[in-house]
Amino acid sequence: MIKFMLNGKQVRSSAKENERLLDVLRNEFHITGVKCSCKEGECGACSVILDGRLVNSCLVAVGSIDGSNVMTIEGYRETKQFEVLDKAYASVSAVQCGFCIPGMVLASECILSKNSNPTEAEIREGISGNLCRCTGYNAIVKAIGIAAKEGKGLW
Repeated sequence: MIKFMLNGKQVRSSAKENERLLDVLRNEFHITGVKCSCKEGECGACSVILDGRLVNSCLVAVGSIDGSNVMTIEGYRETKQFEVLDKAYASVSAVQCGFCIPGMVLASECILSKNSNPTEAEIREGISGNLCRCTGYNAIVKAIGIAAKEGKGLW
């Protein structure tokens, strides 16, 4: 039995230790904000925050997270930081098809939690592991910059 915190709640999984965290989140816990795309850690669609770090859940064996803290977009959207990012993304129309947005928002959180006033270059570096099929990078970068200003004191 694997125990971990999922979006602030203690959970248990009976999954095999070598199963991908991505599959356990989607199939056992019905967390659909974690997207399955490349299955190789190249696109960031399956991003989660694991113990404060942005990771691709398709590369994480669920057995390795016993005792860890996992945050998905479903849990993150309950935070004040999400409210600020959501408003900033909307203000510059940073969401197009939306497939990448859960991972991009979690990447945004990780960028801002490390540096509450990042440069454009730092933002671009921070989202570099997340692919946007619609190539909306400029608007996403702008949204993160806006969120940094509007959310001053949250990060």
